[in-house]
Amino acid sequence: MIRLREEVVPKQVIETGNFVNIQKDTLSNMVDVRACNKPVERTGRLDFNASRITGHRGPVLDVKWNPFNDNIIASCSDDCTVKLWYIPDGGLATHLSEWLIDLHGHKRRVGYIEWHPTAENILVSAGFDHLMIVWDVGCGEAVNVIDCHPDVIYSMSFNRDGSLIATTCKDKKLRIIEPRRGIVLSEGVCHAGTKACKVVFLGNTGRVLTTGFSRHSDRQYAVWSQNDLSAPLCIETIDCSSGVLFPYYDHDTRIVFLAGKGDGNIRYYEVVDQAPWLHYLNQFLSGSPQRGLGFMPKRGCDTTQCEIFRFYKLHATKGMCEPISMIVPRKSDTFQEDLFPDTAAPTPAVSAHDWINGRNCNPVLMSLNTGVSIQMHKPQPPPAMVVPIAALPTTNNNNIKKYAFLSQETVPDYRPRDSVQVIPLPLTEKSQKTSSNQSTKFQQIQQLFAQPNIMASDEYKRGERTEQLGDSPKTEFQLQRAYSRQCEELKLLRKQLANRERRIRELEEQVQTLQLQQRKAQSSHK
Repeated sequence: MIRLREEVVPKQVIETGNFVNIQKDTLSNMVDVRACNKPVERTGRLDFNASRITGHRGPVLDVKWNPFNDNIIASCSDDCTVKLWYIPDGGLATHLSEWLIDLHGHKRRVGYIEWHPTAENILVSAGFDHLMIVWDVGCGEAVNVIDCHPDVIYSMSFNRDGSLIATTCKDKKLRIIEPRRGIVLSEGVCHAGTKACKVVFLGNTGRVLTTGFSRHSDRQYAVWSQNDLSAPLCIETIDCSSGVLFPYYDHDTRIVFLAGKGDGNIRYYEVVDQAPWLHYLNQFLSGSPQRGLGFMPKRGCDTTQCEIFRFYKLHATKGMCEPISMIVPRKSDTFQEDLFPDTAAPTPAVSAHDWINGRNCNPVLMSLNTGVSIQMHKPQPPPAMVVPIAALPTTNNNNIKKYAFLSQETVPDYRPRDSVQVIPLPLTEKSQKTSSNQSTKFQQIQQLFAQPNIMASDEYKRGERTEQLGDSPKTEFQLQRAYSRQCEELKLLRKQLANRERRIRELEEQVQTLQLQQRKAQSSHK
């Protein structure tokens, strides 16, 4: 039995959009070409002049937090780009218009993005050009371009270890794809209706769940085996409403939630390993329709209240974001191990390079009772090295990138001078410091913003030098990689040229100002 608790916050008004995404301490709401960001503990009316993210040239269509870094958020837009942003601890203090990295590759608007559940810096985007692009955001390059959909992609979902991805398409087909090679392992017609279908992997059960419409426009859900999509394991009619159903799966409790756009209710089912595969439990009823939903990661739920899931509901008729908690009533105040097993930790199980080379790993687990990460799929560290997750900063990966430029410039190079090919480095913030050589917090944030571009530039130059010494690109993937690098270099050169011209204008204005002041001083002495 699940009891529902509504945390209705008085006067909690934000600008409403279609998408809301929640990280452990921060809520982000995408609004047209802007994004509002505020910590979840700050309730009440959002100020009209609140800090916003304003970098896209078109409406923002999707937004996702990095599961391994609470300060990084990815967004995609109608301007055919995917951008990564840095959100400081405590939220934004001013408007943010500078992104960490800008990914170009789609020819039409980008509708969906999804982070890899176990690999670091792997992001998948799906555009209205019928393409899916697998990105390595660490170096800003495309790993693979998947071109197997003849029409618009409606949704996508990774399995538990990220080795497979399921998609639904406007051609009414459900596909299971190997993302590294872009091979379709199985496909089949999921729902006969013409409206959008959604899909979610049911953890590591080897099954997927889809929601869609029948030929007579009745809303349905279906459960499929990932190895055989010729026929569903079960298919059930829910009702005859017109809103698209969005599925949300909780791997820890094996509960799937179904929420429709424009509905006021949220249904939830228990997933079992035999027919009928899903058992209906109950539903949350509300008189206010929802425009969009986001959910809190499990490590942000309140275990003392037996809160197993928390939605954030954007009201369709009110300017309000309402938290909705799913609570299992228990009399005991002790930690409920059956409700809160070890859950996915904010630590990547595999690097991007290893995953690209074919390695699969299940998520690193952590205990919600003790806060200790249990690295079941990595070499076990000595007991003295196991520390509570609360003692570790949530931005550990971000801090490494934040100060990476220091290690790059201070590591000595003991190779012979003749064997080293000198490559001119682009301008960095360190070379632009003032004469007092002071490093303020603002300068550190600027260094963080510029670092991914510098790293991508260095990566490009290393790749360019390798290609000059080796053979020319032969395969299609190598050609795409070389083209992507050339585009990045051109953008970097244009940016440097634009900054140079702006700097020249600023210096000229300063010279004119000084000359004017000098003339005024001379005239006053006379």
